[in-house]
Amino acid sequence: MSSEISGKIASNSSSDTRTSAHNPFAGGAGATRKLACHAATLRYDDLPRELVELTKKCLLDTLGVCIGASTLAEEGKIVTEYVRDLGGKPESTILGFGGKAPAPWAAFVNGSFGHMLDYDGVNSAGGGHVSIATVPVAFAVAEKLGGASGRDLITAIACGTDIQTRIYQSIDMPDWTMSEGWFPTQLLGYISGAATAGRLMGLNADQMENAFGIGFNQVGGSRQMAVGAATHLRSMQAGFSGQGATLAAGLAQRGIIGSKEVLEGRYGLYKNYVGIDRLNWDALVGDLGTRFPLLKVHGFKVWPACGYTRVTNTATQQLRTEFNLRPEDIEAITVIGGTGGTRLLSEPLDLKRRPKTSIDGKYSIPFTTAVMMVKGNVTLHDFTDEGLRDPAVLAMADKVSYRPLNDSEKTAEVDHSLSRPIVEVRTTNGKVLVRQPKSVPGDPHNPVSQELLEAKFRDCVSFSAKPIAAANIDRAIEMIRNLENVADATEVIRLLA
Repeated sequence: MSSEISGKIASNSSSDTRTSAHNPFAGGAGATRKLACHAATLRYDDLPRELVELTKKCLLDTLGVCIGASTLAEEGKIVTEYVRDLGGKPESTILGFGGKAPAPWAAFVNGSFGHMLDYDGVNSAGGGHVSIATVPVAFAVAEKLGGASGRDLITAIACGTDIQTRIYQSIDMPDWTMSEGWFPTQLLGYISGAATAGRLMGLNADQMENAFGIGFNQVGGSRQMAVGAATHLRSMQAGFSGQGATLAAGLAQRGIIGSKEVLEGRYGLYKNYVGIDRLNWDALVGDLGTRFPLLKVHGFKVWPACGYTRVTNTATQQLRTEFNLRPEDIEAITVIGGTGGTRLLSEPLDLKRRPKTSIDGKYSIPFTTAVMMVKGNVTLHDFTDEGLRDPAVLAMADKVSYRPLNDSEKTAEVDHSLSRPIVEVRTTNGKVLVRQPKSVPGDPHNPVSQELLEAKFRDCVSFSAKPIAAANIDRAIEMIRNLENVADATEVIRLLA
C-alpha cells in the first residue's frame, strides 16, 4: 500500500477517534476507507490461484443462468423491452436477446436475469448471490471501456465478491437478513458492484470511496418483495444494485463526492440497515489482499431454486435413493426446524403447495420437495407452466408440511445443533425415515466439478432467446477456462450475443 494511501487511512481514522463518543462503531474507524483502498489497489498477482479458478467458475455459471432467463422467465422479456424503448448509447450487450444499451441499463437487465432462474451461485454461510452482483457489472463496464483483459476482469470480480463477503461476515447476528428483512444480494450489491466497476475503471482510493458512498445512497432490497402476492422483484435484486453500482462508479470517476463512512458511520449501513452495535471488524478489514473468505463459503447450485431448498432437496433425494422410494410409498413428508428462511419458504402452506409462477415455485419448499420425491431431480423444466401444473407433483405437494423443531426430539440421526432443517418421511407401510444432511451438492466441502458446471452452462444457454451456435458455445467455454490469458475478455460476450 502506498504511503499516500496509508496516510489517508490514518487521517480518516484519527477523525473517527475524535468523534468516538458519538459513534458506537468507533472500533471500526476508517473501515470504509480501508476497503476503498483495497479495491483501488488489488492486483491480479495478489489473488491466490484457487480464487482465480473459483472466479472463472462464477463467471461461467453466471453467464449461463443470465442467458437462460431470456426465455424461461416472463419478466426477462419485459425488462429487455423496457430498456430497449429507452434507447441511448449502445455500449454494452443485453445477454440472451442481443443488442446493446447504455452500460448501467445493460447491468440492470443482465443483473436481473441473473436471479430469474434462481440457479445462480450462493454462499453457504450467507451473504447473498455475490456473482450476479458483480459479473454483469464487470462485463457491462468492460464493454463500455472498449475491452478489458481477462486478468483485469478476474481481479475486478474478485474484488467485488471479496468486499460483499466481508461485509456480510462482519455482522455478528445469525440469519440477520431474515430477522432484519433484507435481501443481501441487493443491499450489499451497490457497494460490491461499485468496487467491481471502479476497479475496472481504474479509480483511485478517493474515487473508490466516493463510489461506495454514491452506491450506498441508493441502497435498498427489502424482503417485503417476497411477502404476499407474487412479485417479479425478487428476481431483479442484482439488476437494481448493478445499475446503481455502475452509475456510482461512473459519477465518482467524473468527480461527484459521495458519503463517507458508509459502513461504520452513525447513519451507515450497520447502524441503519442492520441495527446492531457490535461488529467483527477483523472479518471486515483483516488481512485485506491476503485472505479471501469467499473461498470457504461460495457454492454453486445444482438445482434451479432458492438456496433454502438445497438442504430439503438433498435430504429428499438421499432418502428416495437409499430406500428406493416411489410416490405411492409416501404417506407424508414433514420438514422440521431449520432457519427463518426454511419457515418462510414453507408457509403459508396452501400457497406454497400451489405456486402460480416460476419464481413462487422456486421459493417453495413443499413444491420443490414434491418435485424431488416424484422425479428424483429438480430441473429448469419443473418451473415452466407445464411443470407447475404437473398433477403427480401437486399430489405429492399436498403431502408436504412444515413444523418448528421440538427441543425434546433427539435421535441418532439428528444433530440439533445444526440450523439445517430435518426431512421426515412417513411411508404407507408405517416406516419413519429421517435425514438431516450436513452438506449439500455444490457446497465448498462438497464441490461440483468443472464438467458439471459446463454441462449446466450448455443447458442454460440452450434456452437463449437468440440461438447461439454450438461452435460459439464451445469457444466461449474454452476462453473462460483460460481467461487469465485472454487479451480482451469481452470477446466472450461477442461469442454469446
